[in-house]
Amino acid sequence: MNINIFRYTSIISYLFIILMGQMIGLPFIFWLLFTAFDFWNIEQIFAILGLLGAILNVTRWKNKVLVTILSFMMMLSPIMGRIVQTPIEKFNYFAFKIPLFLFIVCYLIFIVLNAKKGKPVVSL
Repeated sequence: MNINIFRYTSIISYLFIILMGQMIGLPFIFWLLFTAFDFWNIEQIFAILGLLGAILNVTRWKNKVLVTILSFMMMLSPIMGRIVQTPIEKFNYFAFKIPLFLFIVCYLIFIVLNAKKGKPVVSL
């Protein structure tokens, strides 16, 4: 089984999380990009962390367990920041819930499978 399928599924679902605005929904990748350049705003830090977490997935260290855990936490931080700053009722729609669920589940599966792959098999 190719464990990178879980990585790619989680990243694609992460980028397609929809944040509802006043009039239209905005894919999360656009929110990250726009907010990363919105200077003097606390959300800028979270957006940069999310982008750095996504970028870590294409570096040469992408399969190291600690890097995958760090990447997951960095990618999750802007979402948690939005949830803390905005009433939870504003996130009660499927275009947010389903991609977020897919991101979390697939990335956690990827971390576990990656950790198992990295452990040497002990034979007696």
